[in-house]
Amino acid sequence: MKNSEKLKNLLLNEIIPDLEDAIDELFEKIDKSKTASNEDKEELKDFQNMLSECQEILNDIEDDEMSEEEAKEILDELIDMKTEE
Repeated sequence: MKNSEKLKNLLLNEIIPDLEDAIDELFEKIDKSKTASNEDKEELKDFQNMLSECQEILNDIEDDEMSEEEAKEILDELIDMKTEE
């Protein structure tokens, strides 16, 4: 399997769903308390930015605008991040 395919699968099956869950949980927390702390706002912004970046990476893969070398670098970074959790 090519690195771009591995990266796409990781994004679609793990990273993006995890980010969407984290965003949903944060919205629920804000909804329950009826206010959002600066920390919550910043965290929400960070999650939304990460989600946008993931979607851009997927678009690059779909449009064949990403080299296999670049895909491997991103894949390795994401795997390292997941391992650190």
